[in-house]
Amino acid sequence: MPTYSSSVSEYRSQTLWVSDLTKSCYQDDQQVKLRSLQAEVESLLKQLQNLKEQRQVASDQEE
Repeated sequence: MPTYSSSVSEYRSQTLWVSDLTKSCYQDDQQVKLRSLQAEVESLLKQLQNLKEQRQVASDQEE
């Protein structure tokens, strides 16, 4: 689990860096699309984290 938290933390750091970079590189409509995709990725990562936690709890209960 710590490895996953670390990767999420790294992802968020990269997301902020990409966000700053895109402000100067992309037109407004492209920025909106990119932000939408970033939000979707964040949502999917959260869902993945929740599923992993549920599986870990279920696995711990089986032992």
